[in-house]
Amino acid sequence: MSALEKQLHLGRLPPRPPLPGGGQAGSKMRMGPGRKRDFSPVLWSQYFESMEDVVVENETGKDTFRIYKSGSEGPVLLLLHGGGHSALSWAVFTSAIISRIQCRIVALDLRGHGETKVRNPEDLSAETMSKDVGNVVEALYGDLPPPIMLIGHSMGGAIAVHTAVANLVPSLLGLCMIDVVEGTAMDALNSMQNFLRSRPKTFKSLENAIEWSVKSGQIRNLESARVSMVGQVKQCEGAASPECPKAIVEGIIEEEEEEEEDDEGGGSVNKRKKEDDTETKKEHLYTWRIELAKTEKYWDGWFRGLSNLFLSCPTPKLLLLAGVDRLDKDLTIGQMQGKFQMQVLPQCGHAVHEDAPDKVAEAVATFLIRHRFTEPIGGFQCVFPAC
Repeated sequence: MSALEKQLHLGRLPPRPPLPGGGQAGSKMRMGPGRKRDFSPVLWSQYFESMEDVVVENETGKDTFRIYKSGSEGPVLLLLHGGGHSALSWAVFTSAIISRIQCRIVALDLRGHGETKVRNPEDLSAETMSKDVGNVVEALYGDLPPPIMLIGHSMGGAIAVHTAVANLVPSLLGLCMIDVVEGTAMDALNSMQNFLRSRPKTFKSLENAIEWSVKSGQIRNLESARVSMVGQVKQCEGAASPECPKAIVEGIIEEEEEEEEDDEGGGSVNKRKKEDDTETKKEHLYTWRIELAKTEKYWDGWFRGLSNLFLSCPTPKLLLLAGVDRLDKDLTIGQMQGKFQMQVLPQCGHAVHEDAPDKVAEAVATFLIRHRFTEPIGGFQCVFPAC
């Protein structure tokens, strides 16, 4: 099964990869005094140079799309995140790619996600979101946009393809899909609701949300999780809010520490839990920014026919996968015919660009240099893949 299938199978999250030195991800590790992992959130400005709200006007009003930008020359890499994520999922990748090649980064919060504010955030159809991408490009660059490469992860990869096929970005240079294949995506949809139900409904703090994302395996890279999860969750308006049930998720790390304390003396465990409960009542809870379960009617439209649409795009194409267990028939034939470049990045979860941002940056940089779309900087050396 692909990484996406494994992640969604029976609603269970994937195991994390083995730790250095042979340790297992699920095993307890005594880190010693003063060596606790830092789950505090990190600002977007640590990775992007600027943030901007792009206003798109039409006959019915205005929509505002949040973008994050870096770089001042070279082709534009327009980055589209996966469902439930935000533009901040590209933060660490942005730092990695900017240091390797001349390029400009525009990471977009799609409608219903992140800090983007639109009049109808529930409309997540492929057609509507594709038009959003085209409208943002037009608002940014007018009638003379620079060369643009669309790069999308999961849902964002599907939207990138729909945008390209509809010719909504006239200066399109190339197309990259990250860990999305029609066959496995369609199969995975059967388990999507189970996966969504398995996630916590609320978190007692941003730190708790970041901690859960890493310990559960949703994001395997702590550095990325600390900036990315800020775009996935929001503070509840009130503890009694219908969208924020009273039940909360205790910190996974804290639970492990409590178990260790119990082994060593046990007396402080119940006291600590009571203190945590008291503190929680004083805090505002955090919940997911978007209820993905309510978007189910759009899932089929994102992925059905995606492989042939991808292959039909005349621009150079790149497909990055966490595993090559099962390409669908159309992509397998297309890959054998050399219609696109493919690279497998093993030991990653579904969020490939977050788990291995340097490897994804190397693959994208090499692709752009190979096609002479840009120039390397900082002594970057291309490593051409076998695929």
